[in-house]
Amino acid sequence: MSVSARVKKGMELGSWIRRMFEEGLAMKKKFGAENVFDLSLGNPIMEPPPEFKREIKRLAENPFPGMHSYMENAGYPATRAAIAAQLTKETGIKLTEKDVIMAVGAAGAINVALKTILDPGDEVILFLPWFVDYFNYVENHDGVVKLVPTDEGFMPRLDEFEKAIGPRTKAVLIDSPNNPTGVVYSESLMTQMGEILRKKEAEYGAEIFIVSDEPYKKIIYDGLEYPSPLNFHRHSIIATSHSKDLSIPGERIGYVALHPESSHHDEMITGFVFCTRVLGFINAPAFMQNVVRHLQDVTIPVSEYQRHRDFIYGNLVEMGYTVNKPQGAFYIFPRCPIEDDVAFVHELQQEHHVLTVPGVAFGTPGYFRLVYCVDDRTLECSMPGLEALAKKYKLK
Repeated sequence: MSVSARVKKGMELGSWIRRMFEEGLAMKKKFGAENVFDLSLGNPIMEPPPEFKREIKRLAENPFPGMHSYMENAGYPATRAAIAAQLTKETGIKLTEKDVIMAVGAAGAINVALKTILDPGDEVILFLPWFVDYFNYVENHDGVVKLVPTDEGFMPRLDEFEKAIGPRTKAVLIDSPNNPTGVVYSESLMTQMGEILRKKEAEYGAEIFIVSDEPYKKIIYDGLEYPSPLNFHRHSIIATSHSKDLSIPGERIGYVALHPESSHHDEMITGFVFCTRVLGFINAPAFMQNVVRHLQDVTIPVSEYQRHRDFIYGNLVEMGYTVNKPQGAFYIFPRCPIEDDVAFVHELQQEHHVLTVPGVAFGTPGYFRLVYCVDDRTLECSMPGLEALAKKYKLK
């Protein structure tokens, strides 16, 4: 058998989003792109901000020797220092370039972090619904996933979280704002999570890390503020990218940041550097490191995403769907009007040419995910299909 059992299992668990995207491409060829409405893949249509294009032009017109060469595996010190300065500004905790390692997107950053901290059999806690690839990332490094439920508002059940922590627990992997729900973890929740982790660290005599996946942390609505895990637990690792805040997901540029007061700090950083190399990343893209260096306080216009959030949420509620209002990111996660979310998504696709992703892809059957980082027409033309099924299944 050519494909390993592990990879086959991962392919089955993690193929839903790409499958829907690829089916959408086939449908566009068959019915015309203007007649297919793809709300399946979080691939932002918004162009990068003008400051990004300015930096591209400046560097292209003023190249420096070795601009496209290897640098140290950790990345350019000046870029790491710029990121550390921004994190210091956001959190009030003094970070330097010695706390930051450049990474190949958030996915690369998470894999570097997990490979560094996990021994075979170590446990990583995930909250449901989870991002589809987290399971594979943990298994990449011989870790074991422990799933913890959330409440009706998709906030972590802290009582269940505390019970799930055992002597092999090494990390809890979180994403806030959350994909697929748009939930933002509150300061109160993060405070309690930090208290639980410190209690369990004392009980087991070991560090338990928060690994925080943060590509959406600047895409937050309604005046909410982002509570960084760095402020609530010293064994925190930030794994993130500029894919969403600068709308450059294809450029694969991100970083890993470690709390400066983390135990065994220097050894951890050395581990991040080593794992960047042995995982085959070698270093983050050189050109992009130079581009984002001066863009740490820049982001796309969040008001556009909030306008889309308000439009889709308002329409879904009016149609009768049960849905929580997203607080950030650009996903919304309504309850299906029928029990079988896969059948519902298939019907929406085949009958109305609206592509979404079933909740089973996120470990939460009975729901479906829609993205709203799309153009106005795609969003508006998706509504009749959603309304038709709402009427068919008598949501109102």
